[in-house]
Amino acid sequence: MKRIILMVFFASSLLLTSCKGQNGKGINENIEPKAFAEKVADPGVQLIDVRTPDEYGNQHLDNAKNININDSNFETQAAQLDKNKPVYVYCLSGGRSAKAADKLASMGFKEVYNMAGGITRWNAEGLGKPVNKGGMTLADYQKAIQSDKKVLVDFYAEWCGPCKKMAPYLAKMKEEMKGELVILKVDADQSQELATQLQIEGLPTLILYKDGKEVWKHLGYISEQDLKKKL
Repeated sequence: MKRIILMVFFASSLLLTSCKGQNGKGINENIEPKAFAEKVADPGVQLIDVRTPDEYGNQHLDNAKNININDSNFETQAAQLDKNKPVYVYCLSGGRSAKAADKLASMGFKEVYNMAGGITRWNAEGLGKPVNKGGMTLADYQKAIQSDKKVLVDFYAEWCGPCKKMAPYLAKMKEEMKGELVILKVDADQSQELATQLQIEGLPTLILYKDGKEVWKHLGYISEQDLKKKL
């Protein structure tokens, strides 16, 4: 019995070590926006905004450095950081920063922290002020979803891979189903304030309305076949 207990303890220790990333790849942890805010309060902290320069220009956290995860020179720029000090990363909704955190951990950074939910959650929790750069206002949105047809709203962004994958079939459906369905596309980058007000936590997000009331909501990629079933 004692031997079995020791074996279980040893296995559990290995699992915990692996989960914490102590296998030479560094710590890679998601933390909530409020905890993230406390950790990046020091102006000297290594804080990285991994979005595009345009997104960074719209809104970014104080003292954040912009290193776009989708740039070919991401590793070259990241290599200039101190691998022995914590690095904090964020993006719009958490997807790209999670990718960046994995990359930094693989490069040998000892501690990497990703802000869960990104700027969207940061704004939703009152930590920042979202901006609308010529985007849709809440009043415009509420007017747009009032229709005698069903209204499918597609919250997307130009950088979003799954959004791009869905775009062709959404365009096709817009024509095929125009007698019964309105498809409204909303650029979440251009309409940050609206996205915050509607608690959009990631992209793509689809919301279906009937008679102005929300009847279905989906976060993430969905196939054309599965979407049509929902409609």
